[in-house]
Amino acid sequence: MVILGIGGLLGQAATAVLKDGELVAAAEERKLTRRRHPGGLPEESLAYCLKQAKADASCVEAIALVRPLAATPDTKLHLELRQRFPNARLVLVDHHLAHAASAYYASPFEDATVLTLDRAGDFRCGAHWKASGTQLSLEHESYFPDSLGHLYGRVTELLGFEARADEHKVQWLSADGDSRYTGVFLEILDTAQDDWPRIDRSFFSSDRLSHGGFSEKFYQRLGLADGAEVPDGAKVHVAAGIQRAIEQTVIRMAGSGERLCFGGGLGLNVLLVDALERSGHWKEVFVQPAAGNSGTAIGAAAYTWHGPFRQTQRIRMDHLFLGPSFDPEEIKQVLENCKLRFRYMLTTDELIDTAVGELNEHKIVAWMQGRMEFGPRALGNRSILASPLDPYSTENLNIFIKHRESFRKFAASVPVELASKYFETGSNARFLATVGRVKTAYTKTFAGAVLGENLVRVHTVTEKDNPDYWRLLHAAGKATGLPVLYNTSFNLFGDPMVCSPRDAVRSFYSSGIDAMFVGHFLLQK
Repeated sequence: MVILGIGGLLGQAATAVLKDGELVAAAEERKLTRRRHPGGLPEESLAYCLKQAKADASCVEAIALVRPLAATPDTKLHLELRQRFPNARLVLVDHHLAHAASAYYASPFEDATVLTLDRAGDFRCGAHWKASGTQLSLEHESYFPDSLGHLYGRVTELLGFEARADEHKVQWLSADGDSRYTGVFLEILDTAQDDWPRIDRSFFSSDRLSHGGFSEKFYQRLGLADGAEVPDGAKVHVAAGIQRAIEQTVIRMAGSGERLCFGGGLGLNVLLVDALERSGHWKEVFVQPAAGNSGTAIGAAAYTWHGPFRQTQRIRMDHLFLGPSFDPEEIKQVLENCKLRFRYMLTTDELIDTAVGELNEHKIVAWMQGRMEFGPRALGNRSILASPLDPYSTENLNIFIKHRESFRKFAASVPVELASKYFETGSNARFLATVGRVKTAYTKTFAGAVLGENLVRVHTVTEKDNPDYWRLLHAAGKATGLPVLYNTSFNLFGDPMVCSPRDAVRSFYSSGIDAMFVGHFLLQK
């Protein structure tokens, strides 16, 4: 049985494929095409998923399509899919149901509470579910404009960033702020009637179309002149105010119990995930690591497997390496076509030893191996790496390579069995979906990655998930005594994470990266 899930058609299009209940592949369209194309079917990711499933269109038994759909009339899209997949059943999946399915069915839990929160998926912006076995039951829902995501986007714009794109910057900026403005945002997020917010619209002005559209009342609460720009020194505190107010509100919305699954765009906020983990209200928390709209492709396919097709075997999301990979001949062809000099390493031992040698010389290394990650985070297959022992690693990565703000830090990848020596962290660190804390003895060692008061983005790596990257970390530890590497996504200038060898070559020669490993091929500058 082949089920295709298609989600995010209005901006984050992606396709996932289940084959006999196994998650075989998933990919975001923009990573494959390197361009934005909202509103149409994700042709490249569709073709890739079919190829990975070793299926043609006639083999597809269901197309699970997540609302909201493209700008074209639903009937036209329906006819196109019917013509292309003649034997497939079309299943339309509500947006938040797809978020809930992506969070719960991918979790290790047999029953759970499920919370989904985003900006305004299909006008619904939040939902609370009870899940047991293969069943999801809706208990509570919230609709736009009572949207936490929309409010966070307004503050993003207020602080000079781009709404619906740069919310993650506000999250990182908040780590250095205090709680002086938290009360203002809690007032906006009125939860007096119950634990779910009812946004106080008096804090907004319909006549203002920029800087978040906040009203005179809001500026008065901040102690600023009406319409004034937020001073640079106050921006971290405004960011901290919205972040902490959101955290407190979401903790109330989630309630308490044994197991919580979290999905939707707000699930990408790792500080919020950490707050849920540490709230004491839940024994176990699982967040869908591809929590945004692209992840609904997985949710739609999983819902169709368990719902319309009534299958009881739970799907498994054992890892996120669900995208394309490239064999040595494909890589070699690209390098030769680009007239590049390279070195080929015959064994994995030679590959890892050579990479450790480059890192020990305090070089910045691009590491492209195996299948591309699904979701927004690099987990060791499309990564830029540096040694924490390099005193200039933070400066080099942020200023000369990523060209981004200094308050945005890097993940620290560590073998899972050694993580507790250096960090305090939880199970969601496996997918970089939360934050941890540096042990006191290693505060200076990881100073370049620390956020606020001892926070750090920890990425725990298992041998099963990523054996080559796990071996690289252990080899770095054997050589230096520190089995930890700084890890940031292999992309530049707002582009999506690299997918192909050609993408990697383009980024490598457009940056200050010193060396690049693509499969067993080494390129150096």
